[in-house]
Amino acid sequence: MRTVPDRRTFLRIGGMAALSLGATTAPGAPDWNALGRGLDGKLIRPGDATYDSARRLFNPAFDGVRPAGVAYCANPSDVAECVNFARRMNVPLAVRSGGHSYAGWSTGTGLVVDVSRMSKVSHASGRATVGAGAKLVDVYDRLAASGVSIPAGTCATVGMSGLALGGGIGVVSRKYGLTCDVMESVQMVTADGRLLTCDADHNPDLYWASRGGGGGNLGVAVSFGFRTHPTREVTTFFLHWPWAKAAKALRAWQAWSPTTPDAMWSGMHLSRENGLDVEIVGLYLGGRAACEKLLDRLADAIGATSSSSVRQTSYSHAMMVMAGCSTLSVAQCHQPGSLPGQARGGKLSRDDSRAKSHMAYRPLSEAGAKALVAEVARPGNHTVLLDALGGAVGRVRPEATAFPHRAALYSVQYYAHRAGAAAWAKKAHTAMRPHFGDHAYVNYIDSELSGWRTAYYGANAARLSQIKAARDPGRLFRLPQGI
Repeated sequence: MRTVPDRRTFLRIGGMAALSLGATTAPGAPDWNALGRGLDGKLIRPGDATYDSARRLFNPAFDGVRPAGVAYCANPSDVAECVNFARRMNVPLAVRSGGHSYAGWSTGTGLVVDVSRMSKVSHASGRATVGAGAKLVDVYDRLAASGVSIPAGTCATVGMSGLALGGGIGVVSRKYGLTCDVMESVQMVTADGRLLTCDADHNPDLYWASRGGGGGNLGVAVSFGFRTHPTREVTTFFLHWPWAKAAKALRAWQAWSPTTPDAMWSGMHLSRENGLDVEIVGLYLGGRAACEKLLDRLADAIGATSSSSVRQTSYSHAMMVMAGCSTLSVAQCHQPGSLPGQARGGKLSRDDSRAKSHMAYRPLSEAGAKALVAEVARPGNHTVLLDALGGAVGRVRPEATAFPHRAALYSVQYYAHRAGAAAWAKKAHTAMRPHFGDHAYVNYIDSELSGWRTAYYGANAARLSQIKAARDPGRLFRLPQGI
């Protein structure tokens, strides 16, 4: 699906691109006031009343970063103006959708381009058009009105751009694929200030790279076209076992999950948040009775649960459940505030955390399972989250999109909070490297990861580098782990 910019946007972006490409003079001091006047959206600067709120990411660990400006762009022409300003004035540029970058790279000391205002979601004839700044909870809610959805994640306040560009692992991925697998087009402002439509027939190199190449590398995405699927009632489940069965449950789950139908998604949580806990959560695209038959096989392999909940519910409510918002309204399932992407009645808080990842290409051995359980049992406040893959995800060739981990059985996320979080995550990740290898998920970006290029992109790294050299030779979009 191709979205055509309106005439005003086309003329404005085209004019700016032509002017900027013809400029040869050395930059002077950045005129921030002129940038602000040229935007239909709003530029927030130090000293403005909302600056302290505008500069913050989801993770308070990065509250010390003070951007020179945060531009809440209202349309693609605003984005182009910001990109051209940053290039002409040699101002560092960061791109922000939901502000969830684990490494904090959706902020910086220069100009932050925030796309949260571009959040419109619409549906027609099996296709969804989604603004790059739309928050996931709103995407699910607005598409539900048409009885459709797209495969996506579970964190309610994640922005669509960050999720989709890195791949997009979610609770219906085994049935419908990753978010990037149903991406049919993306509109992007590139380093030269042009607004490009990228799909199979137009700028196919950028289209390929946008399906798993990670956000902030090649341009600023402003809108996506996605193929949708119809929704129906589903079954959610939450099963718990005593900690003494943790290793046994882990080995049983990783053997059981790949044998289930694509309609079954599950995740395993080994947690030390409020005491030690073994939990298997999931969503089945079908009725409760069929779901329970599949779960019985798992329980037979592990033993009796300490508690369980299996409930049939609507698709939209299931997404709220998986987001941790089962008792909240859609408006409440946001961060509080009056800035774009927030809600005045929002109830969700920020989270000071550290995280690392692996992609599991083979099942853990008995020794590997015991090693992971031992790491979780160490003092602290942390969880290891294992999310099942396979199914539709594994039926796509690794080179068909930039996301390479098609053969992975599941993703692994080491997630820790509060005191000692960074030290625990680093130690656990290091301890499990001999068992999982060196594969990682770019959406769980890790500033300490060595060999990150191969870990994130595998054999696709070389092609991504070629596209980067052709499309952004001046490296306007610079990340510490940028392609």
